[in-house]
Amino acid sequence: METFWFIALVFMMIMYVILDGFDLGMGIFFLKIAKTDDERRTLLNSIGPVWDGNEVWLIAAGGTLFFAFPKFYASSFSGFYLPFMILLWLLIGRALGIELRKHINNNLWKSFWDVIFSISSILITIIFGAALGNVMRGVPIQQDGYFFEPLWTTLTVVPEAGILDWYTILMAGVAVITLTAHSANFTAMKTDGALQQRARNISRRTNAAIIAISLIMFISTTIIRPELWNNYFIHLWGFIFPLAGLAGMIGMIYFRGRENDNRAFISSSIVIAGMLAGTAFGLYPSLLQSTINPDYSLTIYNTNAGNYGLAIGTYWWIGGMILAAVYFAYLFYIFKGKVKILNDDEGY
Repeated sequence: METFWFIALVFMMIMYVILDGFDLGMGIFFLKIAKTDDERRTLLNSIGPVWDGNEVWLIAAGGTLFFAFPKFYASSFSGFYLPFMILLWLLIGRALGIELRKHINNNLWKSFWDVIFSISSILITIIFGAALGNVMRGVPIQQDGYFFEPLWTTLTVVPEAGILDWYTILMAGVAVITLTAHSANFTAMKTDGALQQRARNISRRTNAAIIAISLIMFISTTIIRPELWNNYFIHLWGFIFPLAGLAGMIGMIYFRGRENDNRAFISSSIVIAGMLAGTAFGLYPSLLQSTINPDYSLTIYNTNAGNYGLAIGTYWWIGGMILAAVYFAYLFYIFKGKVKILNDDEGY
């Protein structure tokens, strides 16, 4: 049961990053790519029907974490209290930026909320990337299972490192570049004309950057935490995940060269899924590694809820996933195709 819920948690996080990732990535280049108010409205209309639904996966993952691994939930939310509070306010700011710009037809008002949307999206991506870096690097968990991290200490990878050091900043960079490319592929798929061409150009420029920074990330991770490769050498079939990510990178470059926006977007989704699944495979069964003493680490076995509750919850989770799959399939089906500017009293 512990393994099932670990896989369920990883699945929901992958779905969140793929789906909400193109929303966040759009915010990263929003102010640069959109030259007019109509173009900004086009971008926001492309995510308008789905952005809030995409965040359901984040909420579901948090609920699953609380239900299946309550001790890990308590420890991580306590130790990462500061970045989680910052993240909460940024999520609120992004939502306000999307929804409030259309309520007053004033250029200054619209520009203000556009900047809020863009800055919030950039910082959210940085925080998520740094959070993944902390999980991969490890945190100073004490014997009681809890820890506290300042925002930064020396910016070096040491047992008492802060939330930000050179490695977690590198992971934040991976997140920013990857989601920028992912969203550029989505934007090219949903728009046409000059806006589509600018999105394609961003996708081309970021493809090479993804390969370069991913290579640096793999080398750095091997140096900092080489034990992440142990599961791969024990179970060779696990190499399917990094190979899938590599295939996705090749697909992004190939299909971008052929201007096939749909397949380029699918390829960037495969890159994200392969990278996250490969990371989870290397971490298993650890949820959070202690940099003070490996015996203090949090795993799926010393943080899980009771087996009876996990077993009953499985039925509810499967039912919920079926409903979510049907809903999202219907939602993306009815909003497929290119985005069109709506009337002034509609849309964004």
